[in-house]
Amino acid sequence: MSVTTAPEQTAIQAAGQQPLDVLDQLMKPEIQQSLTVLVDSLPKLAELVGVLTKAYDFAQSVATDKVLLNDFSQGIGEFVKPIQDKAKSIASAAIEAGERSNEEAAAPIGLFGMLKMLKDPEVQRTLRFAQSFLHILAERKQQG
Repeated sequence: MSVTTAPEQTAIQAAGQQPLDVLDQLMKPEIQQSLTVLVDSLPKLAELVGVLTKAYDFAQSVATDKVLLNDFSQGIGEFVKPIQDKAKSIASAAIEAGERSNEEAAAPIGLFGMLKMLKDPEVQRTLRFAQSFLHILAERKQQG
């Protein structure tokens, strides 16, 4: 009894080889040992195939559920929209600040101008943030 098909047999004979008989292959000790290991592992393999089949069925049902996909995309949209709006707001403020600074570039900022700027609540808030940020970085650098 041979495992090879007619085209494969022709190719083997053309290469000068004799087709191996299934029984000859089964008589090899390494094949018998491999089959024993495979047979011993069949219960685990069957259980694994069952789990994989359930996971595939679940993924397939989720992937084809239009209502779930629509709800998921709307949920993501609701999460991303505020972040998008905040990013647009910051970008437009940065662009406007760049334009204003270019317009006011002719007027130099002196010492008294700097002191006046230090009283601005936004400058104070930014300086406190920068100070806290630098302190945290220094602490982490000491710990690491």
